[in-house]
Amino acid sequence: MTVKNAPLSKEQLSRIIARYPTPFHIYDEAAIRANARKLLAEFAWAPDFKEYFAVKATPNPYILKILREEGFGADCSSLAELILAEKSGILGEEIMFTSNGTPAHEYRLAKQLGAVINLDDITHIEYLEKHAGLPELLSFRYNPGPLRSGGNSIIGNPEESKYGLTLEQLMDAYRIVKAKGVKRFGLHTMIISNELNPDFFIETAGMMFDLVVGIYRSLGIRMEIVNLGGGIGIPYRPGEKAVDLAYLSNGIRQVYEEKIVSNGLHPLKLTMESGRMITGPYGYLVSTVLHKKETYKNYVGLDACMADLMRPGMYGAYHHITVAGKEEQPHDHIYDVTGSLCENNDKFAIDRKLPAIEIGDILIIHDTGAHGHAMGFNYNGKLRPAELLLQTDGSVKMIRRAETVEDYFATLDFSGL
Repeated sequence: MTVKNAPLSKEQLSRIIARYPTPFHIYDEAAIRANARKLLAEFAWAPDFKEYFAVKATPNPYILKILREEGFGADCSSLAELILAEKSGILGEEIMFTSNGTPAHEYRLAKQLGAVINLDDITHIEYLEKHAGLPELLSFRYNPGPLRSGGNSIIGNPEESKYGLTLEQLMDAYRIVKAKGVKRFGLHTMIISNELNPDFFIETAGMMFDLVVGIYRSLGIRMEIVNLGGGIGIPYRPGEKAVDLAYLSNGIRQVYEEKIVSNGLHPLKLTMESGRMITGPYGYLVSTVLHKKETYKNYVGLDACMADLMRPGMYGAYHHITVAGKEEQPHDHIYDVTGSLCENNDKFAIDRKLPAIEIGDILIIHDTGAHGHAMGFNYNGKLRPAELLLQTDGSVKMIRRAETVEDYFATLDFSGL
């Protein structure tokens, strides 16, 4: 069985906790940088390859700055994410704006920033033209529906997904915008999330390259950018294997040569919008045991709750747990590891085998570097925790402070009561 190790010992965590009380998320900068470089190295063959990091995964400007320094762009889907990208120094076509149900002011900012605008529906052409004007470069999101099996509980099957245009709509959309003066064209899809089978992404690339050829032959439009989406999963469970990026890259390269190069459509800029696989394995939620309860089951109550990490309660997702300082002890006790929300699904683990746990123990919940803090909320008046960065020199920096009660009440006015 693969062992999941945290980058910090109990002694190191104790020193951090003395300064920054639990709970908090902490990210490993060195590991994130190394992972980013690995992805770019594997796709160095692709013309002008660009990874647009999915800002929604870890919307923190310090993380975005690190990834910008490694050569990444930003995949944005809201006004706040556009602002985060801009504040992090990511500008122009280093941003891809892919949203749905988008208000006019968000399109205006995306156009002002020079972002690649990626439309989710054919009716959005008229909306964008009316409220912001059509840019020179425009992209569309393709939903293959029954032509492509896949999907999961996170993003849904293609036919049931709210995202993207049908094939017929896609062809009409390109005809319309070409007639309106759009000069440059992009194509995008995103049909699965947290997938560990690399062949799925290779097959998707083949589908997209076939579509590029078909659009060229039917409409005379030569695609400039193809965004293959994200969705690459991470091994949350010990024993699962990470996606082999070399295998993935080689497979996509083969279908690129077969379908794009052979049809005279090289060079074609390839892009991706991975989030989870970039930062996910390198973030940890650190929490302290406050209570133990023995009723029909044995419970461990933490100072963290579902408001700090939603995935287990929302999806039943597995996150590995390490008891700091007890890594070598036998996992001979069974616990439900819980938070304090007034919701019975506020559980980080159910019937989990762990070492004997005592009040005051430090628990490390793994793989929270994406869709962890980002999905936080304030139900029950819970306050979202701090985010810390374990820097490359071993020092720790706070990159987002914990919320306070004053923050929670900031949008309320008690004066009229």
